[in-house]
Amino acid sequence: MQGARLSVAGAVAAALAVLLAACSSKPIDRTAGWSPNRIHAEAKDELNAGAYDKAIPLYETLEGRAAGTTLAQQAQLDKAYALFKDGQKAEAIATLDRFMRLHPASPAIDYALFLKGVINFNDELGMLSFLARQDLSERDQKAAKEAFESFNELVTRFPDSRYAPDARARMRYTINALAQYEVHVARYYFTRGAYVAAINRAQQALADYRDAPSLEEALYILTQSYDRLGMTELRDDARRVLDRNYPNSTYLTHGLRGADKPWWQLW
Repeated sequence: MQGARLSVAGAVAAALAVLLAACSSKPIDRTAGWSPNRIHAEAKDELNAGAYDKAIPLYETLEGRAAGTTLAQQAQLDKAYALFKDGQKAEAIATLDRFMRLHPASPAIDYALFLKGVINFNDELGMLSFLARQDLSERDQKAAKEAFESFNELVTRFPDSRYAPDARARMRYTINALAQYEVHVARYYFTRGAYVAAINRAQQALADYRDAPSLEEALYILTQSYDRLGMTELRDDARRVLDRNYPNSTYLTHGLRGADKPWWQLW
């Protein structure tokens, strides 16, 4: 009987030990008792230090603690930026979409649109592609189109925004990239003898994107594709347009080798 009592006592002690261990391992909220302003300051320090994984939960806490205030709205935007810098692009865009849905009259909508555009634009690779020799036109075109839509909405709704000049520059870059993508595909078809497909893609670029640098190559591919198909009248029409718009075209003397240096390369 005494052994049974000892066994029960031992079981209770073991259970209490497990319970105490569980309590001791419970995460401690270091922000307990902090004011929203202090949380914001701490989150900003982590963000500026590049500790995005630490800044994100602080902004989430701030959003809850300061609910209904402009500080909570700022926390959402800062969290989106931190997510973007942390490589969580889908989560960053979802955060921005939620912000714009909940606060359509916010004075920061222009920034939200700009940041969403930058995330899709893929700023680092886009602007440094001349070093990596990676052409934006060969990357995700869906993201490029979504970037253009965000920038276009920004400059349309907020033409005097401080972000509008940068957005317009990125729009021009994006348009050039999208046009180059069509020409890239047209060149692919042309070099493989699929001349009808090459004509279709070259015409698509000419119809959708005006004044893009790659349209010179599109006209050359169009001219050569018509020639290979024996469509001399259409060939001559395309050649006249090419001569009129690009009288010194290198494509006429070097062929598609003139495409070796893409439009986005600076030297």
